[in-house]
Amino acid sequence: MMSRNRLDQETSPYLLQHKQNPVHWHPWGDAALQAARERNVPILLSIGYAACHWCHVMAHESFEDPETAAVMNANFVNIKVDREERPDLDGIYQTALALMGEHGGWPLTMFLTPEGEPFYGGTYFPAETAFGRPAFRDLLNGVARIYREEHDKVVDNAAALRAGIARMAASGAEGEIQPEFLEQVARGLFRVVDRKYGGIGKAPKFPQIPAFEFLWRAHKRSVGVPYGGAVTRTLGHLCQGGIYDHLGGGFARYSTDKEWLVPHFEKMLYDNAQLVEFLTLVWQETRDPFFATAVEETIAWVFREMRHEAGGFLSSLDADSEGGEGAFYVWTEAEIDRLLDTDAGPFKAAYDVRPEGNWEGKTILRRNVGGALPEWNADFEAKLRSARAILFEARATRPRPATDDKVLADWNGLMIAALAFAGGVFEKPEWEAAARKAFRFLCKSMTAEDGRLRHSWCRGTLRHPATLDDYAQMARAALALYETTQEQAYLDQAETWVAIVNARYWDDEGGGYFLTADDLTDVIARMKPASDNAAPSGNGTMAGVLARLFYLTGKADHRDRAERTIRAFAGEANHNPVGLAALLNAFELLNGAIQVTILGDREAEETRALLRVVHRVSLPNRVLLVVTDGAALPPGHPASGKERVDGRSTCYICRGPVCDSPITDAAALEAALRQTG
Repeated sequence: MMSRNRLDQETSPYLLQHKQNPVHWHPWGDAALQAARERNVPILLSIGYAACHWCHVMAHESFEDPETAAVMNANFVNIKVDREERPDLDGIYQTALALMGEHGGWPLTMFLTPEGEPFYGGTYFPAETAFGRPAFRDLLNGVARIYREEHDKVVDNAAALRAGIARMAASGAEGEIQPEFLEQVARGLFRVVDRKYGGIGKAPKFPQIPAFEFLWRAHKRSVGVPYGGAVTRTLGHLCQGGIYDHLGGGFARYSTDKEWLVPHFEKMLYDNAQLVEFLTLVWQETRDPFFATAVEETIAWVFREMRHEAGGFLSSLDADSEGGEGAFYVWTEAEIDRLLDTDAGPFKAAYDVRPEGNWEGKTILRRNVGGALPEWNADFEAKLRSARAILFEARATRPRPATDDKVLADWNGLMIAALAFAGGVFEKPEWEAAARKAFRFLCKSMTAEDGRLRHSWCRGTLRHPATLDDYAQMARAALALYETTQEQAYLDQAETWVAIVNARYWDDEGGGYFLTADDLTDVIARMKPASDNAAPSGNGTMAGVLARLFYLTGKADHRDRAERTIRAFAGEANHNPVGLAALLNAFELLNGAIQVTILGDREAEETRALLRVVHRVSLPNRVLLVVTDGAALPPGHPASGKERVDGRSTCYICRGPVCDSPITDAAALEAALRQTG
């Protein structure tokens, strides 16, 4: 029997949080499974992440308790997994839990055979019977007894779940998506958006950016239905609700209520990357100064607190600090009165600060009380900004939430793409420079000797094979940098990564991509997910990458694989369209790209003037190329053979095989692009 906790050799901050537990934790691997086989005991698999509040609760209640640990050590081989390091394992066992009819989440608590096959599980289990759940120690004793005395039940359950996982992993939902289907989905999604506070449904509420990007695309192509209002209302409440950190910038993961007041306070890199990019896309049309402020403040937070000196971006900030969940972020009226003195009154009125507080006797700062959003007044906003700076400085003396300092390839891809896009739109070269630096870090420090990406880098150590999402998001980031800079190296790198994905992750039989490579040996199934979670799905993202590559290179294989990927999941999309919004967005790009081509020297002022206009207009389906004299357009490009007008930098806007008349004037180009969108 292993007689000690083995997590002290790990680099994951989440696993290291548990290295002092009396539980004899193992990391996932062959050694742990072999130990279970040798002892003939089941595996207790616990999956969580560093910023997870309920993971901390279960750890304090059970994993730090010597008596509970003794039961665990005597009857199980105990394995701890950071879901952010191993999303592939998390996906398999979350699927198993769903097959049991249970809601997923974290901490995930699964019981496995020594071969790694699940036979029972749940999420959080309390130390004492509560919430309709058994006490964790009672559960442990019960599972151990059944494994010893009623092993046939374990075998039957494991076989049923194994078959169910195999069905879920197999491709079986092929079909076709018709263009008119997009409008049907948009109307259905519009009906479930909260008319007062935005967001989908009541509570809890998540940002669900792929779904709202889908709705924004509907706004850009449709008239008669106020899709755009549903999007701007949602973003307005996200920016003004308690889910946003009004002092330090950045968004929490989700809200526990319909008003976006009370978040689970963890801040995740992937949420903030998506919100920066989407707020920028919508700002291009609305010019809402609150959206611009949220983008700028969120990027400032990322640079200040979430950037590794080597260039990559860190994963998350914890929800908890020494005072409990959210303690770092909340205020009493007395604190604000003392710090702001005579300026406290207007601030308190603006941010819902009351004597009794708005959450557990404290105040979460917000500006969307009763569903009303503030109107911009530059002078008043300047005064509020000064007051926020005072509170921000005072807050800095509090015990800080812990930082998970892993650098993850897929989440970094999201942030790199967001910074490249926002940097071009807001004309912030320092944002673009940060995107470039992070991209170089990923290429150099997160690529192994075999030329393949790895998923996680932490404290100088590179670990875990890349998933589909890593390649998809990094390829998308490369294309975002290419369209911002027009530097060929970024396009070449995207194609290199896509070639690896096609060789190692592609499903020849059913189309689409597996989450894991064909040479990964420590998972019991290769899943092929297309549903978006908190981040866009790997298959949806890859379909978009392939579509964009087709337009940028003219290579038919990219188009064919995009079409086959979309077709592989079209049946699922027809049944669960909002869940596959990223895939539907890729379908629209593939079938409706707006190719904006500028002929001219990229460094010439008249070319820059045209580019500034292109970056000012919200066009989700835009594909941008700048072609210097003598350079060839991709094969089959509709602007092939076109020339400059009178030697001036000239723009052609093309849809399908047809291009509009050439434009050399920046004002005329802006008018044409707005009409196009």
